Amino acid sequence: MAVSADTLRLHLDYHAWASGRLLDATGQITPDELTRDFKTSDKNVLETLTHVFAADSIWLARVRGESPTTFLAPEDRHPGVLSQQWPAIQQRWKEWAAPLTGEDVQAKISYRDMKGNPWEQPLWQILLHVVNHGTHHRGQVSGFLRAMGHNPPPLDLIAFYRDL
Repeated sequence: MAVSADTLRLHLDYHAWASGRLLDATGQITPDELTRDFKTSDKNVLETLTHVFAADSIWLARVRGESPTTFLAPEDRHPGVLSQQWPAIQQRWKEWAAPLTGEDVQAKISYRDMKGNPWEQPLWQILLHVVNHGTHHRGQVSGFLRAMGHNPPPLDLIAFYRDL
């Protein structure tokens, strides 16, 4: 399958844009709302956003040839960490992806998952996974916000394209 490096960079930009918009929106809710348990796998707004932040960090390390063994430190489960460190991670993704070529995105990347299992996949699959993973969990957080009476910002890919 041919996916261009430009398309992948555009989707990483979308991922950063949508995550930033949602992070701004959740910065307006109360601490109780941030931690309200919705009985999902990541429980609440804060844990769900933290999950995506951690995954973004881990996948960036993996595509750089590292194999992280921890998902997230307890002190990272804080809105201040998200608001300061997540944009920095997104910027590192952007800088890392800037020189990618069509050949680069087809290359297979070897990594180990958190359990130590070895995997190998084309880079384009990993990058699309990162974006799709974020989209899935941003949708959950948007649902949490609606359930609490808040209107989440538009996060659709088409809205991002219109914003370009």
